[in-house]
Amino acid sequence: MFAELPEAPIDPILGMAQAFASDPSPNKVDLGIGIYKDERGEVIVLPTVKAAERALHEGQMTKRYLSSAGNPEYNERTRGLLFREGSDAHSRARTIQTVGGTGALRVAADFIRKFGTGRRIFLPDPTWANHPAIFGVTGFEIVNYPYYDIATGTLRLDAMMSALANLKPGDTVLLHGCCHNPAGADPTAAQWAEIGDLVARSGATALVDLAYLGFAEGLEEDRQGLAILAERLPEMIVASSYSKNFALYRERTGALTLIGANASAAERAMGNLLPVVRTNYSMPPDHGAAIVAHILGDATLRAQWEEELAEMRNRIRDMRHELVRLLAGNNRRDYSFLAGQHGMFAMLGISPDAVKRLREDWHVHITGSSRANIAGLTPENVAHVAEAIAAVS
Repeated sequence: MFAELPEAPIDPILGMAQAFASDPSPNKVDLGIGIYKDERGEVIVLPTVKAAERALHEGQMTKRYLSSAGNPEYNERTRGLLFREGSDAHSRARTIQTVGGTGALRVAADFIRKFGTGRRIFLPDPTWANHPAIFGVTGFEIVNYPYYDIATGTLRLDAMMSALANLKPGDTVLLHGCCHNPAGADPTAAQWAEIGDLVARSGATALVDLAYLGFAEGLEEDRQGLAILAERLPEMIVASSYSKNFALYRERTGALTLIGANASAAERAMGNLLPVVRTNYSMPPDHGAAIVAHILGDATLRAQWEEELAEMRNRIRDMRHELVRLLAGNNRRDYSFLAGQHGMFAMLGISPDAVKRLREDWHVHITGSSRANIAGLTPENVAHVAEAIAAVS
């Protein structure tokens, strides 16, 4: 069998990493791969994570199996992070641990495919490559809906709502939580309400992908969209991840949360969800989940982590604003729209040829779609990046 296999295509992310690694320039800048970097351009381990790992090393007494739901304390802490404890949505929610946010999406796809009545999923444009890949391989018919206008740097709400008017009972619609879209543009609270009302009228299932909680304005502000949806929808699903806000990339620490019409409906749904996990990876690894549970369960460490998260959020915001300031004199394109966006990502709206020139002439690496990782900017490289963008745009 192996001898007959074709050459495998290069993964786009792996290809970007290889291209950056092979670039000999001492001034090269990686704005491609979506990972947080500090002001020195380094991918750090958070001090709270180090503290939690020390505590686990000293206090963890067993490595016995967990259930398919994973770490129960982690699941409860995650549920409380997504939905305010004591709220109606919190009481209607049940959470399981998954193998990263990508694993949560795959489990959600298998669950909907097994128990849902429809086979269509509406995906925003732009979105991440793993969305059509996961839902395509699990048998969904993919319908793209407009989300962002690259030319103007704005959310295409009217076009989005017009496309989502075609949702029917049994359909699934994937919605990006705060900071999650590659474009960096989020709906306002009022727009979330419009979206929630439309999905509620359609009878479709909302699946929210959320990996950047706390990267926009703060934990409370960033979960507002979820709360607004939960108020309007009898059921919804949330795929979440701690890769970014705890910098636990390689630990693959994710979660899948089901929100039912009431607590008993959520319990019943979770009971049917666990066999889906059992036939996939059986149970998730515990180390990352134990770290998160320990930090969120310790008042001192939680407060420190929220300060670390604020520092990450503020650094990204400051670099975003500095880039806009440096590009303000560019007469060929107005980049001021970047200042009003959130999170790690931005779509520069430049051509594929300009992206190529950025990489080859200026050694600034972004994706072919012109998506740039703002977290890769530092005080040392932002002026070079601004000069490069101005030169090619």
